Order: sequence, then C-alpha cells, then structure tokens
Amino acid sequence: MSSGQVELDQVCSGAMSRFQLWARFLQQAGACSVAEIGVWRGEFTEAILRSCPQLKLYYMVDAWRHLEGWNKPANTSDIEFENIFAEAMRRTEFASERRIVLRGLTVDALDRIPDRSLDFAYIDSDHTLRGITLDLFKIFPKMRPGSWIGGDDFAPNVWQHSPRYEPTFVFPYAVYFAEAIGATIYAIGFNQFLISLPGSSNKSHTAATFVDRTGRYGTVTVGSALRRPPPWRLALRSAVHRGPRLRGS
Repeated sequence: MSSGQVELDQVCSGAMSRFQLWARFLQQAGACSVAEIGVWRGEFTEAILRSCPQLKLYYMVDAWRHLEGWNKPANTSDIEFENIFAEAMRRTEFASERRIVLRGLTVDALDRIPDRSLDFAYIDSDHTLRGITLDLFKIFPKMRPGSWIGGDDFAPNVWQHSPRYEPTFVFPYAVYFAEAIGATIYAIGFNQFLISLPGSSNKSHTAATFVDRTGRYGTVTVGSALRRPPPWRLALRSAVHRGPRLRGS
C-alpha cells in the first residue's frame, strides 16, 4: 500500500460520517491488513468490514472489561462489558474468517501482532493523555513503512465530558507524536486524524507537518487546549445570553 494512492480531497469530499470517510480511504488505499484499537460495540468494525471486501486481516483490539484508574464515562461494569463484547462479536460474525479478536490491554495485546505488518491502524480507545500515548507508541512498530494511522476524538476542545472525568488529549498529543517520528498528520473532519508515516511515496510534505484541513484547531499547545472553555459551559453561557423566552415566542 502506498500513500501516494490516496487523494484526501476525494476521500473527504461529501463524506456523511466517519464510517463513510474511512471506508473510502481504505478502499482507495487498497489496505489489506488493519488493526482497530478500541472496538466497543463493533459498529465501526462492521461498517468497515462490509464496505471493504479487500481487507484480508482485521485485528479487533479491546479490553472489554472495567479498568481501574480509567476515568472516562465508557468505563462501565464487567457485566455490561460482557454484553458489549457479545454485541461486537455478533456484528462481525459475517467476517469471522477475516477478524482476529485480541481481548486485552493495548500494552499486552499488540505484542501479538507482527512488527511492520499493518497497512492501517485506527485508534479509538483510551483518550486520556496516558492512553493515547501508549496506543500510538505501541502501534507504531506494527506499521509498514509508508502506512497510515488514523483515529477518533481528535477534538480541538479537550473537555469532552464533565469536569469529573479526565480530559481528552488525542489533540494535541497526536500532533506531537507525528512530529517526533517525522510524519505528516492531517485533521480531516468528524474529529478524525490521519498520520502518514515515513517511508511513503507522498512527497508533498518532506518534514513533520500538521495539516489542518478543517480550520478548527489553531495553536497546537497544551496550554491553549486547556484554556478552551468546555462545551457545556458555552451552551450555558449562550442560554443565559438569550434570556427567558415568552410563551408563544
């Protein structure tokens, strides 16, 4: 697979969802070996496997259990995680000959994937600073030269949840990771990122670069990310400014 085969304008133009965007990307790239880190109920997995028959090997990596110290809303009970796991298996049963289920933490499960074997990896797992650091660090040796890493929740605002939860640091950390390995990273809509790894035939960027195709991100610093007000606070402020509405208005 060569990054030169992918035209991001064609991939992104008119895409109605992240599912459609990544299905187009993988079709155009001709990817055959993929890993998804953070499967949850398997909606994304099902959509990609149905849309991309050229995929020969699809690793589904997820702990599917309650994790001590993971302060995010999705960290539910072990009983509920069993139901979530069962749903993911049902959704992808049609592609059982192409899927490989790796149930465990990223730091352990990814050791079962051969180095330099993946055409694409998609990260939608632990979005805390610790989580995205471990996911990107551990997946990198598994990627072929010139391959791609994509991911979800690359949001300009780190405050995705209420203040009692950890902030989401996919942005800006993924930008720093790309810089460290000399790669180009794109913001491509739907809060998605795409890293074009070194060794690709795409010569449009010869050094580490952040290409914001959305115009939403601004300064790439932790300080600026932390200073952005949470979405719930903006909504409250807007409601206060509007004031009470008269009945029938």
